[in-house]
Amino acid sequence: MKDFYLHIFQKQQEVQDMPSNSRIADWAMHLVHLLFPEKHATSFVDAADVGKAFEESEEELLALLQKTKACSHCDNRLIAKRFFEGLPASYEVMLTDAQAIMDGDPAARSLREVIRTYPGFTAICVYRIAHALWLADVPLIPRILTEHAHSKTGIDIHPGARIGRYLYIDHGTGLVIGETCIIGDHVKLYQGVTLGALSVEKSMANTQRHPIIEDYVIIYAGATILGGKTVIGHHSVIGGNVWLTSSIDPYTTVYHQPNSKFIDSKPIV
Repeated sequence: MKDFYLHIFQKQQEVQDMPSNSRIADWAMHLVHLLFPEKHATSFVDAADVGKAFEESEEELLALLQKTKACSHCDNRLIAKRFFEGLPASYEVMLTDAQAIMDGDPAARSLREVIRTYPGFTAICVYRIAHALWLADVPLIPRILTEHAHSKTGIDIHPGARIGRYLYIDHGTGLVIGETCIIGDHVKLYQGVTLGALSVEKSMANTQRHPIIEDYVIIYAGATILGGKTVIGHHSVIGGNVWLTSSIDPYTTVYHQPNSKFIDSKPIV
């Protein structure tokens, strides 16, 4: 047992200086709240005060990068600087996501309601933050962020996925978007959709394993689309519970035809 205890102690020494997952997630959620005060009101004196808050968030990101030992090869200060320089553009894309939900969901009454209450919007915002760090080759932190969003919303988006503007996620629970998935603009995804890989070897890690979803596609609840060679053509509609492992042409509708039987019943007296 002494060897076992020594092994655990040595592992503990290796990771003790690393930031906790909760600290990393808190940074991202605080940033989302800065971008969208509708989610969490903060009192600022003026625009300069807002700028100071973003500067503090940049310093926190730098501290997280420096403490993440897996990122010892990174130019941490440059990564943090470029991330925040690109933040206005990321914010504009997030606004398109909110607008997509507002335009697509009859139950949505206002953008404020979408931003404050819709789990799909929260998951998309965290993904967009994580994806920007993923593109900067930051290890670990992007996965921690999207897994935090997954635990809170039930929506599992890999930070490596490439997703266009105006992404609409309705409800979203059980939604899975894999690492190499490519999604175009104005795509609608409902709960329980899986955009995944067919069973592949580990050696295929750096290949296209997940489907490509072109612009203006609607995928309804429970649909499963698998495979890196599977392309869903633009303006197509995939019905609920459909299983697809091959490509379809643009403007195609695919639906699942259930084999259901209806039996008349007599009222109980």
